[in-house]
Amino acid sequence: MKQDWCCALPAGVRVAVQIMPNARKNEVIGLFDDALKIRLQAQPVDGKANDALIRFFADMLGIPKSLVLLVVCFASKRKILEIHAQHLTVDAVQKALLPSMISNAPP
Repeated sequence: MKQDWCCALPAGVRVAVQIMPNARKNEVIGLFDDALKIRLQAQPVDGKANDALIRFFADMLGIPKSLVLLVVCFASKRKILEIHAQHLTVDAVQKALLPSMISNAPP
């Protein structure tokens, strides 16, 4: 499986995402080019979608929101998140966000 969307940092993991705001529910759709595509219920106004994205990642990874930082593209659908949790690995993030793709990946 292509892993360009998720890479290790010295103190955590960096994740590239593309969001689709105004969705019916928050969910990971899959991979789109070099980013993880995510639907969010929030509207893309006044930072609501950015806040929802941070909450979504924190919930999916079981970590506090304060460990998830939005570092690139605040006004774009393409965003880069950094998760500052030393215990998280690229594999752990992939398993949490794309469990069906990981379990079906060739060895």
